[in-house]
Amino acid sequence: MKSLRVTAPGTVELLDIARPAAGPRDVLVKVRACGICGTDVFYTHIGGLPHQRYDIPLGHEAAGEVVEIGADVSGVSVGDHVVVNPMANADGIIGNGGVQGALSELLVLPDAKPGVHFRVIPDDIPWEVAALNEPMAVAFHGVNRSGTGAGTKVVIFGAGPIGLGAAVASKSNGADHVVVVDVVANRLEKARLIGADGVVNSAEEDVIERLKELHGQVPGPVGRPPRPDTDVYLDAAGVPAVIETALKGLKHGAVLTIVGVHNKPVEIDLRDILPSEPDIRLAMGYPTEIFEVTESIIADWRKYRHLISDIVPFAEAERAIRLASVPGATDKVVVVFD
Repeated sequence: MKSLRVTAPGTVELLDIARPAAGPRDVLVKVRACGICGTDVFYTHIGGLPHQRYDIPLGHEAAGEVVEIGADVSGVSVGDHVVVNPMANADGIIGNGGVQGALSELLVLPDAKPGVHFRVIPDDIPWEVAALNEPMAVAFHGVNRSGTGAGTKVVIFGAGPIGLGAAVASKSNGADHVVVVDVVANRLEKARLIGADGVVNSAEEDVIERLKELHGQVPGPVGRPPRPDTDVYLDAAGVPAVIETALKGLKHGAVLTIVGVHNKPVEIDLRDILPSEPDIRLAMGYPTEIFEVTESIIADWRKYRHLISDIVPFAEAERAIRLASVPGATDKVVVVFD
């Protein structure tokens, strides 16, 4: 079968590898769609993983069709559509240092159990949308970490796939008003399409003043101006300016949750923010959310479809990696299989 592999720094190739087989406790999945993640781009750039170089399988955002089931496996049938938990495989994390990558024609799930290794989904969900399950679990975990709930007012910085997913998750968790901030107009339009209550173009508007208009305002610390009455600030952009803006705006006891990956250290003046007693949290991965988010995708898959900017056939998977490598050129790139 064909599998997309990192073969040198900056180089990926579709290689012929041995077709996997399912044992008595395994499930064999024909991959039908796989999203491109920033880690796929990073591994391509450096030529693999820090501890594992070259011939590295890529892809972990998988949705597919069950084509073979071991005799000891229950809870699934041949032909079922499934989303996959890449973290659960016994042979290593799929597409992140494990033996297998989901940018391959087939995946074997060893010792497969429904609700642990895979989740069956309705047949009417398009494959490219189903492949959003894994990154949306990341977004939902960030929102769960933030404490967003009924009646909260939320601002999300970054209208890429994770930020937009966080907007959907915030509304699902009962947020009263969700604002999305970005500098790209078409991304802000997508935020409106997926249900954001307000958007702010930070290249054109003062974010803090606009939040005061949208969320109201409360007194600031002694001797300082009023602050927006915003409960949760969520950084899905991973740029220092977001942290700087959020810390200037946090009301007393507000929460700043950081989901975006910061590639450089960010300076925080703890003395300056002490009077506001903010709660700063970080979020990574999805300890419980990988299949919790599936219900939201099943219910609102047409809304999630707006997150996808490019659909690329598997035969052109190398192009998909190149597309995703250009900052700002795309949103979510998804590879689809015949």
